[in-house]
Amino acid sequence: MQERSSVIELADRLRQELNRYSPGGKLPSSRALVERFRASPVTVSRALAQLAAEGLVVTRPGAGAFRAAPRTATAAAGDTSWQEVALSADGAADLVPRTVDASGVLTTLAAPPPGVIEFNGGYLHPSLQPERAMAAALSRAGRRPGAWGRPPIEGLPELREWFARGIGGAMTAADVLISAGGQTALTTALRALAPPGAPVLVESPTYPGMLAIARAAGLRPVPVPVDADGVKPPLLADAFRATGARVLVCQPLFQNPTGAVLAPARRPEVLRIARDAGAFVVEDDFVRRLVHEDAGPLPRPLAADDPDGVVVHVGSLTKATSPSFRVSALAAHGPVLERLRAIQVVDTFFVPRPLQEAALELVGSPAWPRHLRSISTELKTRRDTMTTALRLELPAFALPHIPSGGYHLWLRLPDGTGGEQSLTAAALRAGVAITPGRPYFSAEPPAAHIRLSFAAVAGTGEIVEGVRRLRAAWAELV
Repeated sequence: MQERSSVIELADRLRQELNRYSPGGKLPSSRALVERFRASPVTVSRALAQLAAEGLVVTRPGAGAFRAAPRTATAAAGDTSWQEVALSADGAADLVPRTVDASGVLTTLAAPPPGVIEFNGGYLHPSLQPERAMAAALSRAGRRPGAWGRPPIEGLPELREWFARGIGGAMTAADVLISAGGQTALTTALRALAPPGAPVLVESPTYPGMLAIARAAGLRPVPVPVDADGVKPPLLADAFRATGARVLVCQPLFQNPTGAVLAPARRPEVLRIARDAGAFVVEDDFVRRLVHEDAGPLPRPLAADDPDGVVVHVGSLTKATSPSFRVSALAAHGPVLERLRAIQVVDTFFVPRPLQEAALELVGSPAWPRHLRSISTELKTRRDTMTTALRLELPAFALPHIPSGGYHLWLRLPDGTGGEQSLTAAALRAGVAITPGRPYFSAEPPAAHIRLSFAAVAGTGEIVEGVRRLRAAWAELV
């Protein structure tokens, strides 16, 4: 973080001084910049690279950096109004909609304005990411023999074996495909398992990114309610009978957004109901590695107890590492694996080999278990801090379930008090970004909710301050 801010600061200072040089004029040498600004050579190199990327300077190996020539005047904007017709013509007949609502996904991807506390983030704060371990792994990976060659289409055998061992049961490396992040793996699974226009059963509430995937594929999400013990088997059976669906997407462990864990008694029931319906269960096991220190033993993935090929398992390294470390696994038994493989090959060819090699280096290093232990402790501390602050500052917000894994809390707002959109806007004015609950429901929600992340902030101090700002926003409404 410090190195990154130093690069930004130096780039700003160099940008302000460019007018001292005529176009083509030579800037001071890197050594001179190091001495003048008391910066490291790496910082100077990255700052110059930033200005080069902006087209402000030109770097020439062995010669130095020079001010770039002024850009030519921007051509007048063309008339793109014709696209409205082309993009929507005959849309009513489309099985697959050509417009996609990505707002629920963008909420957790977009960085808030400076000074705003990020309670809406979907990834670990940089201070929680294993940045040094990832950098070292990527460096070692780049020097592996063949690291820049074409990988096996299914993924590196050693990485597939690592994911298979993590799933357990009868799963082997032969049942695993390496994919580019959980979102890509879910997209591949839904495209493989359901044709456009088909219903797909989803938990309610559920991850908005999955709802966006389903709708973009022309599928009809059908909600099945969850409680503190996960999806409700009787309602699941009713939904399969009523719709004829052949796919259920669920998160049995630390479900997003409720944090629920599928109860032991329900696990075989869900598999039996799906098998009787001739349906697949897509198991999104997205935060197994974000378990809290007080969680106790975790249940095995559903795929570990499924010899019949009902479950298509999705597991990922991204949530426990970095949003840019997009390595995941698709695992399945039987003929469906070939369909998954074919769709993935057509869409993406393969995951870049250097990234797969880096994943192997990372999970095989002593730094990996240390990192997992560290975030386990830190996430519990942050969860407890947020829970305590909410109970003190906002006792009217219902917190029915405190999860022992994951990175967020799910709160129900009091009835008749303006709703989540008003609170979201007021919170942003108060300097804290939160996530409204509406995008997590595929149909009309039963009540107003918000989701608060405790993993994307700098520390417990920001959590306390963020809840204080949220209380001020709430007071503005009531």
